[in-house]
Amino acid sequence: MTKIPFQAANILLPDFSVTDGEKWAVIACDQYTSEPDYWQGVADAAGDAPSTLSLILPELYLNDSRAQRVTEINRRMREYLAAGIFREHNASMIYLERTCRNGSVRRGLVGAIDLEDYSYAPDAKSLIRATEGTVISRIPPRVEVRRDAELELPHVMLLCDDADRTVIEPLTECKDKLAKAYQFPLMMGGGSVEAYFLSQEEIKRVQNAIGALAAKGGDQPFLFAVGDGNHSLASAKAHYENIKNELGAEKAADHPARYALVELVNIHDHSLEFEPIYRVAFGADSSLIEALRAYADKCATDPACADYPSQEVLCLIGEEKCKVVFAHGAHSLTVGTLQAFLDEYCRTHAEIELDYIHGTDSLHALSQKKNAIGFLFDGMEKADLFPSVDRDGPLPRKTFSMGEAWDKRYYLEARRIKR
Repeated sequence: MTKIPFQAANILLPDFSVTDGEKWAVIACDQYTSEPDYWQGVADAAGDAPSTLSLILPELYLNDSRAQRVTEINRRMREYLAAGIFREHNASMIYLERTCRNGSVRRGLVGAIDLEDYSYAPDAKSLIRATEGTVISRIPPRVEVRRDAELELPHVMLLCDDADRTVIEPLTECKDKLAKAYQFPLMMGGGSVEAYFLSQEEIKRVQNAIGALAAKGGDQPFLFAVGDGNHSLASAKAHYENIKNELGAEKAADHPARYALVELVNIHDHSLEFEPIYRVAFGADSSLIEALRAYADKCATDPACADYPSQEVLCLIGEEKCKVVFAHGAHSLTVGTLQAFLDEYCRTHAEIELDYIHGTDSLHALSQKKNAIGFLFDGMEKADLFPSVDRDGPLPRKTFSMGEAWDKRYYLEARRIKR
């Protein structure tokens, strides 16, 4: 029988009868990484109230006095725990409905996964797999944030391929019989959220449904794909592996860091939309576009590219736009072709700094900056995700985003990860 890697957890939440949920919940740390005004707006909105902003490190600041910021985050975690801000809900799962900015409702399920069942290796055949190539150099600074932390707060979203809607969707029909966990609007135009604690009966039904999904996968089922938070989950895995190396596998087997809190979403949820993650190159000029055109010419005559489709990239420079057409790409996805070029170009042009941008509005705004070039292109279809990863392994990094930046997961729940 296939192991079921999704289970109930001891979930920490504030008492929302005395804690302002709108000030408490903050968007995923890997959003708005080039927009300090957004994060200043978050700080202004939270004020001095208890907020997850005090417990996470926005990646905008990852290289800005990181050690000092991490020390302060750890202090605030201990402070919140000592002050009794959290209430612990033992052996719990949470069903949530996120109303997005456009009015659509995304359904999710919060629980814990066993990191023993997850791998970000390119050739992984684990139950839980990465969907994008993991940049190993990005892991150590994120492990540093987690290493001495009392708590984890999840923004990871896992996807299941549940076409018959057997796991999460039945909870919609019975939510009125469940205890309310929280309900409030989300700051900075993030929509709203409401959530419910599952009964023990529903937890058992969910796990049985997940087990049935796993059974369809044969000897090496691909059960969950990491939709959002690939590097955060990879960092949780690396942190746990460090603990195993320090304590030994036997002593680490019951360590709380073996598990990670996540939100599970059905890839077939009608509200779930895949959006491209665009690129912007800072410190660039028109010579980059000339090099991209030369790369397109090279791909057109390269036998290794012959089986790949034609592709287009729209380059944005201030108010100007120019199109680069590939008769044959270097990858089945346009983003893969573009990323292969940018990786090589940046190796010989140290002055170029790449950023990965969610949403066309942000891309256009950043492309207006001096010496900046934005890249606009078509994204992949969500139905292609599981077959592509199962066949070819992880996609090029930052291939897709599930919705716009403001629809990302907000930090709400927490869990103890220190023994």
